[in-house]
Amino acid sequence: MKNAHINTIIDTITTPAWIIEERRLRDNLEIMDSIKEQSGAKILLALKGYAVFSTFDTVSRYLDGCCASGLHEAILAHEEFGKEVHTYSPAFKEEDIEAIAKISHHLVFNSIAQFQKFAPKAKAINPSISLGLRINPEFSSSPAEQYNPCGLYSRLGVTVSNFDETILELCEGLHFHALCEQDSSALAEVLEHFEAKFGQYIPQMKWINFGGGHHITRKDYDIEGLIDLINNFKAKYAIDEVYLEPGEAVGWEIGVLVATVVDIVHNGMELAILDICAEAHMPDTILMPYRATIRGSGKAGEKAYTYRVTGNSCLAGDVMGDYSFDTPLQVGDKLIFEDQAHYTIVKATTFNGVQLPSINILEEDGTLRCVKKFGYEAFRDRLS
Repeated sequence: MKNAHINTIIDTITTPAWIIEERRLRDNLEIMDSIKEQSGAKILLALKGYAVFSTFDTVSRYLDGCCASGLHEAILAHEEFGKEVHTYSPAFKEEDIEAIAKISHHLVFNSIAQFQKFAPKAKAINPSISLGLRINPEFSSSPAEQYNPCGLYSRLGVTVSNFDETILELCEGLHFHALCEQDSSALAEVLEHFEAKFGQYIPQMKWINFGGGHHITRKDYDIEGLIDLINNFKAKYAIDEVYLEPGEAVGWEIGVLVATVVDIVHNGMELAILDICAEAHMPDTILMPYRATIRGSGKAGEKAYTYRVTGNSCLAGDVMGDYSFDTPLQVGDKLIFEDQAHYTIVKATTFNGVQLPSINILEEDGTLRCVKKFGYEAFRDRLS
């Protein structure tokens, strides 16, 4: 049964707490391992989506390395993952290039100017490094505009009209990222535009990186379609290596955020105040926005008792949403927010001094292991 162990130990959990299920993480990784075996593609962990390095011993057995968004993620990948390090940033700083080049296997630039400025230096520092360019295929069916890297006036990637063939002497790969939690059918559309605009350059490359946003571990994802796309692309262009960089797919449905009801107040409706904060611990509920699922709950009015579930900060908009329950909530009740491992732990802040949730691993034998507990120091040490 999904997350059965968490239900049995819920009363023993000190909140707030993230809990990652080792078995479900392995299930996701086994899906990716099968894709690798059938397509020959390499799959990287996107640290921007999931970076709980206490689980890297498990993840590194299946995946080929990590993609980093700058120096700090590159160091984490190098020190904790120990396999390939692919580093990309919208704009690298001069003072970071040497350190990044030393530990990166692939280094991808976002603009022609940055490639021309830093590629020769990176190659001199690390002769084995493979240099690449992020391109913009100028097409994406991303479901939310703020997550659309190919939208109007996007700063991400080089359009074909701005491409400069003088970089081809050092450029060994092209990288695009145009998906957001989407299926292989969306990738097929992106590939059509990528090939139409940049097809003449693809045969000159050693590798092509299909970026992230591949929702591989979602139950209705067309895995066979993805495998066919990769195999057909590799055969068509005689490309040695194709990379994928899923972040959310690794952490998809592997973990929860457990919170406690601290108080219940009434102001036109019942309002439950929890010991977490939407902006600090679940920012996509405000940014996206999206509605997180609370285990055992329904939509407002669907069950007998409806509450507005809120956070414990002074932000007026610190609201997770309206939920209904079969029985009245009581102070001290614990609520389990589903699917809170990806793009939550990496984004969490100490806004308003609200305590960061501890990070816990639910091992396959049912043992709950706390790998990180945050106190006052986590708040103090990021300030001055």
